[in-house]
Amino acid sequence: MAQEIERKFLIAGDYKSEAYASVRITQGYLSRVPDRVVRVRIKGDKGFITIKGTTNDTGLSRFEWEKEIPLVEAQALLKMAEPGVIDKTRHLIKNTDGKHIWEVDEFHGDNEGLVVAEIELENENDLFDKPSWLGKEVTGDLKYYNSYLSEKPFKLW
Repeated sequence: MAQEIERKFLIAGDYKSEAYASVRITQGYLSRVPDRVVRVRIKGDKGFITIKGTTNDTGLSRFEWEKEIPLVEAQALLKMAEPGVIDKTRHLIKNTDGKHIWEVDEFHGDNEGLVVAEIELENENDLFDKPSWLGKEVTGDLKYYNSYLSEKPFKLW
């Protein structure tokens, strides 16, 4: 079992030139109950199932369990997902501190125009460099969670 500790930011500049890899992600939710969000994801040619718990009071940390599953099973589960499947491209960027990776999600479809950067941390006080393209911090703001975006897409804001 693992604890996910991350911070989220909007984008305020050009980040794509720094990306060393990009992958298309499709994900849907089998359950969006806040205490136990269950997600199925196809990332490139791999499938995953993930369970996430509630976020702590700081908005930085929550329980996360993820397991790789066969692609065919992920495809079948995705067909059972609640309405509002998320489609995005994830760009990976090495942080200048050499120890963290930025995951920049460029959303498509109903969430077109939204770009969010996340950085996973070892603990809530973990320090990291902030690149010049980073914008406003939205850590803990539920409307930037993928599960929220699947119900209330960015185009409706």
